[in-house]
Amino acid sequence: MSMVDLAERVCSWAGDDEQVEVYVGRSQQTQIRVYEGGVEKLAAADSAGVGIRVVRDHRQGFAYAGALDEAILAETLADARDNAAFGDPDEALGLAVPDGVAVAELDLFRPGLAEFATEAKVDLALELERAVRAADARIAGIEACDYEDGSTETAVVTTTGIRVESAETYCYLSADALATVGDETQTGFWFSLGRQPDQLDAAACAAEVAVRATRMLGATKPASARTTVVLDPFVTAQFLGLFGFALSGEQVLKGRSFLADRMGEVVGAPVLTLVEDPTNALAMSATGTDGEGLATRRVPLLDAGVLTGFVNDSYTARRLGGASTGSAVRGFSSTPSVGTRALALTPGDRSPEELLAAVVDGVLIASVAGLHSGVNPVSGDFSTGAEGIRIVGGTLAEPLREFTIASTLQRMLADVQAVGNDIAWLPMGAAGVSLVVADVSLSGR
Repeated sequence: MSMVDLAERVCSWAGDDEQVEVYVGRSQQTQIRVYEGGVEKLAAADSAGVGIRVVRDHRQGFAYAGALDEAILAETLADARDNAAFGDPDEALGLAVPDGVAVAELDLFRPGLAEFATEAKVDLALELERAVRAADARIAGIEACDYEDGSTETAVVTTTGIRVESAETYCYLSADALATVGDETQTGFWFSLGRQPDQLDAAACAAEVAVRATRMLGATKPASARTTVVLDPFVTAQFLGLFGFALSGEQVLKGRSFLADRMGEVVGAPVLTLVEDPTNALAMSATGTDGEGLATRRVPLLDAGVLTGFVNDSYTARRLGGASTGSAVRGFSSTPSVGTRALALTPGDRSPEELLAAVVDGVLIASVAGLHSGVNPVSGDFSTGAEGIRIVGGTLAEPLREFTIASTLQRMLADVQAVGNDIAWLPMGAAGVSLVVADVSLSGR
């Protein structure tokens, strides 16, 4: 029996006085780590399960099972019904209903991944390890060199008329290397992404790992200042994750978004246009359907600095008086919540080199540490540790370490001067791009 047929079977057990949603998920994952020419770790895992939601009299119950057996699922449905009886009533509770948005054809599943031999996966990781060591004489060791792949299949069926299924695959190589000169050691990390192994580029990944490890050698602690910063694309993507949190209708309802009540207002620089688009197949987190079975879609969030939208699932949309944006995220063991999958700024027309050339005095922020723990989502205040490279007269100069950058997310949005053209999809729910931000507080010595 297919996953969607199983979900329909369970839904057929629903009573006339209740709504029932059945979410079926199945995943496979392989993880390989090599060290000094040998396999340090090789793990393969399969999981499958079903989550069932029942809504009756505006009360919700949920239960799940890590099995696909009908007898077990009958018990799971009974548990969900029991839980609904004890749930708090909420007029906004209810399952999603079809909204007429067609599911995008994205071609995200590669069946050949399952046929790719484990030995070949190990060889890819070993190839990357050799390439990193050969990339620069200053590479003294490799902390981690990994290959990972996985596949995910889901089906959602509801008594409200939803019947969808989706499937995606992914794979990646990554390495974290140590570069040494004298008594000093610095690290550098990078990766290569794809949906099947022949899309991975070990040589390009190794070259970037070596650059990122060696460019910080000789770093010193800078003097405190207010300065212009250029964010590395990887850093920009991390900040976009914070903005995605603030743009969630769930966080608005909880009073945890600094953007609440700002709809239609100018909240950022005119160079900023931000969209959430899980239908972009370039995003590794792309998918055609959300956790409630609605079609994902392109959601405009900022248009030339103006706040144009929030992301919502069906519950938060009802609470806020709007419509779902197809932004429910979940696994089979949890109920839906609001989340972003594929945030991206519209790229500008200048290369990273052109952006740097326009900065007379500033800092390229190469990496940040503890960003999420250093942010107040209500006030927007943030402070995070960082490493980078000084910019003097439009040229990269000496590396810098052991400093913090601080501002507010509101001010950061307003102070963006330029967006690069180097958009790149990363192993997270956002694309990276170089970003120039003025007047950031840098605290060093």
